[in-house]
Amino acid sequence: MPAISRREISASGISAAVLAGNALSQKILARPGVFADAEIRKILSDRVNALSAGRDGIGMVAGVIGPEGRRIVAIGRRGKADARPLTGNTVFEFGSVGKAFTALLLADTVRRGEVSLDNPVANYLPRSVKLPIRNRRAITVEDLATHMSGLPFMPNRSPSGAYAAADLYEFLAHYRLTRDPGAGWEYSNLGYWLLGEALAARAHKDFRVLLRERILAPLKMAHSGFSLSPQMKADMATGHDASLQPSPPLSDVQIYNLMPAAGAGFYSTADDALTFLSAAMGYNRSPLAGAVALSLGTRWPIPGSANIQALGWTLIGSGNDRIVFRDGGTFGFASCLVWDRNRRVGVVVLANVVSDVGDIARHILRPDFPLAKQTPTVVHTEILLDATALQRCAGRYEIQGEGIFIVALEGSYLSFEAPADWGLPKLRIRPESRQDFFASELPLRVRFEFGADGSVTGMIVYPPRGQKALAAQKIG
Repeated sequence: MPAISRREISASGISAAVLAGNALSQKILARPGVFADAEIRKILSDRVNALSAGRDGIGMVAGVIGPEGRRIVAIGRRGKADARPLTGNTVFEFGSVGKAFTALLLADTVRRGEVSLDNPVANYLPRSVKLPIRNRRAITVEDLATHMSGLPFMPNRSPSGAYAAADLYEFLAHYRLTRDPGAGWEYSNLGYWLLGEALAARAHKDFRVLLRERILAPLKMAHSGFSLSPQMKADMATGHDASLQPSPPLSDVQIYNLMPAAGAGFYSTADDALTFLSAAMGYNRSPLAGAVALSLGTRWPIPGSANIQALGWTLIGSGNDRIVFRDGGTFGFASCLVWDRNRRVGVVVLANVVSDVGDIARHILRPDFPLAKQTPTVVHTEILLDATALQRCAGRYEIQGEGIFIVALEGSYLSFEAPADWGLPKLRIRPESRQDFFASELPLRVRFEFGADGSVTGMIVYPPRGQKALAAQKIG
């Protein structure tokens, strides 16, 4: 999310600002972050006030680690029904930040001699699995970990609406690559799912178990993982959707429940994230130091950007000014880790609401990174429309360059399905007028357009991250 859809960009796991790349990369200056706790608290408070629309239960946690040690700054509480304040031990969904841990697991298996980056990934999967090949070029392990595989962001819709691993393999067996593997960059949750399948098959273990044994346990990240211990459950924050209502866990959402290697269902805390950054920057001796170096040393340029794709991480800037970045988002949480290897300073920022916190993390690390202009959250009010008015809006809509969108009447409400590479589940859209509808899970809006005879001729889609509105024509 946030790291969920390509239209959201950071739902694909890279913020729009980072993907844009060139301008921001040139803005990185060597001046270190000098923010005191009070200044960080003010930054967090301003953002929470803009996001929360005056409602309780929304908050943020920021952690900083450097030569002087670590510190935590937190504001807000765990949920509307939970008045306990957020702390460094509060558990959040991390979304696509989990990809950095998947990539670290991969680097560790490479160093152990169990997997080779330049081998076809098919070498590590059951022989029954069929993967696409183009011009005799097979998809390699490195292609998957650097988003160079040519696989799409997400698979096509399942006809049944439900997914199993067999459905994803079936999709891959019939998918035709539009370019050779290794020839171009395209962020792919599907690719990371396949990478996780290969690592699990090679080790003959469930991916979640393998990550805990190989990565989380050696790093002493006791409050991180895909399953919630009793203590983690007690410390869990409540996530909030775009309507500031409690959100479902991403691991409960169809298809994402199959994708732990892409970050779905990965939980952690600010304290554990700082423990990871401490090991990565050499403040603590770690058996994974070599794996961290390998994950950052494997690099591919991101086309149209000055940024570099490493294994699981994005590198921004150059030389001594380079920083390492990874963000994530779900239907109720946002996260970001960013660190400077040269200065050995790292920052983590977490929020228990749909948002983008990457700009805050970068700004704390490097004050010359600007904070994003924040639009206050608008709380929409649903009205009742009769079935005739709703049915008028149902149909298939096409946006040139994007694909087909499906609006359907399901009982007493309308559902909205975007093309697969938007990475969104089917959403319920709620009317606030006869023309205007909104989704509660994400800040997505739809405005239907009517002809002179009262029939619906098209719709305007306002994507979740505030990108340019897109006009769709009704077809069929």
